Amino acid sequence: MNDRLDRLSASPSVAVKQKLDFPVIDTDVHTNDYTPDLEDYVANYGGVKLVDALRKASASRIGRGGIGNGKNWYEQTPEERQYYRTIRAPWWARVTKNTLDVATYHLPELLYERQEEQGSDYSILFPNNVLAPLGVRDKDDRTALQRAVNHYHADLYRKYSDRLTPVAGLGLHTPEEGIAELEFAIKTLGLKAVNIAGSVRRPIRALADKYPAADHPELQKYISYQDFYGIDSEYDYDPFWAKAVELGVPILTHYGSQGWTGRSSISNYMNNHIGHFADGSEAFAKALFFGGVTKRFPQLRVGLLEGGADWGARVFTHLVDRWEKRSLEGLKNYDPAATDRALLTDLFARYGADLTKGRSIEGEDLIRDTLGAGYTAGSRQPQGLELEDFARAGIESVEDIKAQWVDNFFFGSESDDRTIATAFNDKSNPLNTKINAIYSSDVGHWDVPDLTDALAEAYGLVEQGVISEADFKAYVFTNPYKLYTEANPDFFKGTAVEAKLKANPQR
Repeated sequence: MNDRLDRLSASPSVAVKQKLDFPVIDTDVHTNDYTPDLEDYVANYGGVKLVDALRKASASRIGRGGIGNGKNWYEQTPEERQYYRTIRAPWWARVTKNTLDVATYHLPELLYERQEEQGSDYSILFPNNVLAPLGVRDKDDRTALQRAVNHYHADLYRKYSDRLTPVAGLGLHTPEEGIAELEFAIKTLGLKAVNIAGSVRRPIRALADKYPAADHPELQKYISYQDFYGIDSEYDYDPFWAKAVELGVPILTHYGSQGWTGRSSISNYMNNHIGHFADGSEAFAKALFFGGVTKRFPQLRVGLLEGGADWGARVFTHLVDRWEKRSLEGLKNYDPAATDRALLTDLFARYGADLTKGRSIEGEDLIRDTLGAGYTAGSRQPQGLELEDFARAGIESVEDIKAQWVDNFFFGSESDDRTIATAFNDKSNPLNTKINAIYSSDVGHWDVPDLTDALAEAYGLVEQGVISEADFKAYVFTNPYKLYTEANPDFFKGTAVEAKLKANPQR
């Protein structure tokens, strides 16, 4: 007991928490599974075959930088890394020196006890193996393993549900697979939020037919593309989004882009890492927006974690700017038919003799030689949906963009991320809008060496004048509360958040 009191008095986040009259909701806490217990549970659930599948998937994830000759990056020589273009994978990605935190991320009871030190009333947990099953190729093994892992975490944290809730992992290789696992996680296991990968890798069929996986397994990652479930998907994922809305489930993702073009250094992890969550989540979010998903499902709530919130403001601004130029009305400025051929010919005749040197400047000849052959009258022009990129999203005003970008998406920003100021800058954001930045501490990963520091770091942004007191409240309480309760009004029923709000109804 004295040890716990000492820890509380030493925590800088406790000092901050004592000033607040509202709850703190941490949307991103990473926990680690105690491997022997998880494997025992999986074996009892589905046999040793599933344990083998879990081990193989986990090993594949660790070596995701690429294996060219049976060795991972750390086993290869510099010459081999160049030869195989093996990208630099993360290393030392967990806290080790802070032994108390090492234990905390493995032991649910200790994590529960230390919520006060962390400065949180409620934490959304992302266990390290929650999406490991996605690395299993066989559908039956993948779904069985995913259910086992989700069931394990539901059982492990159930008695701590007033302050902690783990997410369920979902595979979205097809909409049907996602729906089945969503219903099982929510209806059978009683979980409340889900974590998905922001895309699924699919083969480019023309190349897969030419280079079958059975004959060319080493080529498969190079002849594939990322399907982001929205625009251009091979499947209609609307039934999955509809089911998420029906069940009141917020969709969460930590989706990265390491290994993508421009993020494939063979020597430098930081080169591959910085900004990769923002890039990955941006690709996913834009696919939903341009695919019209957020138009068709205005009640859908999506949390995009670890990438910061500034990119959400940046993309919102660019969507508005581009729509004003590339809407049907704006496109009239670029219509090939709008060029006054006679005037253009007259101007070239008067001012361009030295350039044209006797060449034809009549009619479509001049159009071809100035704007290009694609602008001539006989060239095939875009038609219908080809003409307007914003058509599927149904955008008719700037307000529509706000409704379908700002209202649906919530952007996880870590406690020391000063770029959050961009999200709250209603002077520069269109329509004087503040973006939904949510407190995403990321404790449990290498960027938070001490879990007692995160909330204090976040409040330091107020003390430094980066954000206001009102912005801080929106960041750690109002926006996270909106994310979960706009999806499910009963999300915090029976939790410490509900208890605090009842005790302080004026919040």
